[in-house]
Amino acid sequence: MKINLVARILKKIAPRIGAKVILEPKWGKVGQIAFKSGRNRYFRYSTLDLNRMGASDISRDKDYTKFFMNRMGYPVIPGKAFCSKKWAALIGSREGIAAAYRYAKQIGWPVIVKPNSSSQGRCVAKVQTRREFEAAFKAVSRIDQMVLVERYVEGRDYRIVVLDNCVISAYERIPLSVVGDGKASIRGLLARKQRRFKQIGRDTVIKINDPRIKAKLLRLGLSFSSRLQKGRKIFLLDNANLSGGGDSVDVTGKMNNGFKTLAIQLTRKMGLRLCGVDLITQDDIFASPDQTVHWIIEINSAPGLDHYASIGKKQNQIVEDLYLKVLKAMDAEV
Repeated sequence: MKINLVARILKKIAPRIGAKVILEPKWGKVGQIAFKSGRNRYFRYSTLDLNRMGASDISRDKDYTKFFMNRMGYPVIPGKAFCSKKWAALIGSREGIAAAYRYAKQIGWPVIVKPNSSSQGRCVAKVQTRREFEAAFKAVSRIDQMVLVERYVEGRDYRIVVLDNCVISAYERIPLSVVGDGKASIRGLLARKQRRFKQIGRDTVIKINDPRIKAKLLRLGLSFSSRLQKGRKIFLLDNANLSGGGDSVDVTGKMNNGFKTLAIQLTRKMGLRLCGVDLITQDDIFASPDQTVHWIIEINSAPGLDHYASIGKKQNQIVEDLYLKVLKAMDAEV
């Protein structure tokens, strides 16, 4: 049985406050936290008994979340949700792939196509032709009933993690990339990166057969057998999720206080206590929000921190401290 990171950390730190973690023995993905007070709390993967059910449910739906954030005056990326073919037929909607394609042309290429409720960057694709759009729409439709079509915006991608009116961590997310050495092929560079992940205890699996990587290479005029000149860096995915093999740079101590305030207020207004706020800025996060164009991408009521913890010992300690605060908060919750 392979125990995921959250379960492993909870089992390690729970005894510090006299609590005990009981894991389901077959898969090790869900568990019960038994506190000295007699309270029992539960978790599944990184979803914890802390956020309220309604707020958590809304946060898992990107389109609903954008509606409320936009209504409260937060800058969101223009976009619209459309039905998969199966879902459109089931509910009798005309808002399917044809309507989605018309909308994509209206907002202008390229566009981002992604699942409305899935996480970890699954099936997120940047497309700029009808053929690419239809392929991406169908791929998303296999895992989600609703497909989001959004305007593509360029900038730097950040996640800010908030717990009870305090920013716990912030880091820049950088898409999966490789840097040439003049000798190894792109396939070899990816294999090297995968080995490095394993060495540092990061369980991310780089999916070389991901069609998005192949499409990206084709656009660059490259293939897996291509050899990059020394020092040349290329990005192989357009989304910066760490679960897809992206890298991260800690900015917790450097980010502008204005962005801290933004993330804390948004978390509270969305009815959450623990939240990952994802945003894109045209400049970096060290400037004031008033001085840089920025957009809220989405929020996450169960922010996975395993990839962040793998950056180094300092970040791993931050994650342990975070979950210790979460445990105390869950025990105090009536």
